[in-house]
Amino acid sequence: MRVAIAGGGLAGLACAKYLVDAGHTPIVLESRDVLGGLVAAWKDEDGDWYETGLHAFFGAYPNMLQLLDELGISDRLQWKKHQLIFNQPETGVLSYFNVPDIPAPFNVIVSILRNNDLLTWYQKIRFAIGLVPAVVRGQQYVEDMDKYTMSEWLRLQGIDEGVNTDIFIAASKALTFINPDEVSSTILLTALNRFLQERYGSKIAFLDGSPTERLCQPIVDYITQGGGEVRLNAPLKELALNTDGTVNHFVIRGLNGAPDEKLTADCYVSAMSVDVMKALMPRPWAEMPFFQKLNGLEGVPVINLHLWFDRKLTHVDQLLFSRSDLLSVYADMSNTCREYENPDRSMLELVLAPAKDWIDKSDEEIIAATMDELKKVFPNHLAGEDPAKLLKSKVVKTPRSVYTAIPGRQAYRPTQTTPIANFYLAGSYTFQRYLGSMEGAVLSGKLSAQAIAGGSLATDSSTGSNAEKPLVNV
Repeated sequence: MRVAIAGGGLAGLACAKYLVDAGHTPIVLESRDVLGGLVAAWKDEDGDWYETGLHAFFGAYPNMLQLLDELGISDRLQWKKHQLIFNQPETGVLSYFNVPDIPAPFNVIVSILRNNDLLTWYQKIRFAIGLVPAVVRGQQYVEDMDKYTMSEWLRLQGIDEGVNTDIFIAASKALTFINPDEVSSTILLTALNRFLQERYGSKIAFLDGSPTERLCQPIVDYITQGGGEVRLNAPLKELALNTDGTVNHFVIRGLNGAPDEKLTADCYVSAMSVDVMKALMPRPWAEMPFFQKLNGLEGVPVINLHLWFDRKLTHVDQLLFSRSDLLSVYADMSNTCREYENPDRSMLELVLAPAKDWIDKSDEEIIAATMDELKKVFPNHLAGEDPAKLLKSKVVKTPRSVYTAIPGRQAYRPTQTTPIANFYLAGSYTFQRYLGSMEGAVLSGKLSAQAIAGGSLATDSSTGSNAEKPLVNV
C-alpha cells in the first residue's frame, strides 16, 4: 500500500519507518530543506551547529529508545549521571538531586530526601503526601486532573508555594514552555508518574551530534532502503477530496516557478503541526465535530538560543533546570555533546520561556536580556573586571511549537484515526499517553502506522523499553 505523509518531523518519519516494517511504501513530504521539524538543526558559516530546541532524551521514553534500538543507533545517546540539577540564581550554586541505583520509586524519593538546598523537611513531606493519589490511583486520576493548573493542584494538596517556586516553575517551563499557573497539572503529573514508576525514567541523555544527522538521517536511510521515499522542499498546498469527502490526492506546491504536483496514494497522513493542519483543513471537514476539536489546540511559541563564549563557564556535563524568570533549561553543549566538544570554550544552548512576550522582539533584544539573566547564573564568569566575552550567537524562533498544554486541552487532542477512511493524523498533539515531546511524536507516528497497517506494534514500556534495565554505565 502506498502512503503519502505530509511532514518530515519525528512523527512523520516514525510513521514511515513502521509502515516500511509492515510492508507498505511511504512517501514523506517535508516542506523545508531540512528534516526533523521541531528537532531540525543547521550549520552556520563557521561549521557550528545550531538547533530548533535543546533536546534531552529521558529513560522514560520507551518508544524513542525502542526506535533507536531498531535502527542500531542506541550508542549515539550519551547518558549522563542519574541526577536532576537546579541552578540558584545570584549565587551560581547548583542544587543536585542525585538518584541512587535502586528500584523505583524509592530512588527518586531518596534523591528528594537527600537534597536540603531547595526544600525543607515539611515541604518534602507535604510534597510526598500530595503525590500519593497520582501514583496509587494511576493514569485515570492524572487525566482527571486536566481541569486544574499545576499551581492549583499543588494548593489542593496543601503543598506550599515554595515547592512551586523552587521546583515546578523550572520543570513546567522545561517540559511545556509555560509556567505552572498556566499548564495543565495532567502534563506534569504524567511526567512525574513516569519518573516515579520507572527505575531509569528520569535519567537523561544527549545525542552525540546534531539531531538532523545523528537521528533523522538514519530513519531516512531505513525508509529508503525499505522502498519508501523522503522528499525535501515539497510543501503541501492542498488536500484534494473526492465527492465522498475522502482524500483523492495531495497537491504539492511548485517552487521557483515550477508547476504544482499531484501526488496520489492509497492512504494519506498529516504529520504536520496542528496549526498547519488547521490552515490546510478542507472546507467540508471543518464542519465535522472531530476536526472542529482542533480549534481548541494551538502551538506554543518557543525561542532557542546558542551562545559561544571565549572561555569555559562551566564543566558540568548535564541538563540544568533554570530557576530564573526568563530561562527554562540550558546546557553547555561543549560538555554534553561529543560533536560540539570544546575543552577551552563554552557553547551554551538555552530555552527562553515563556516566550510569548519575546517572540516578536529582535534577536539583539533577546540576547541582551539573556545575558543579563546569565550574569545571575554565572556571576563569577560574566561579571567583574574580566568577564567572559560573547563571541557569537544564534536565535531560533518557533512561533508555533508543541501544543499549548493549558487545562482542558486533553479533550481536544484527536486520535490518529479520523472519520475520513483514508486519512490519518500523527504528531505529539494527537492523543497518546505522553506530553508534547520527542517521545510523543514517535509514539503518535507509530500509532498512526499501526492504524493504517491494522496490526500490532509495541508502544509501551512493557514491550521493549529500557525502563527497568541499566541504560549505560556512567
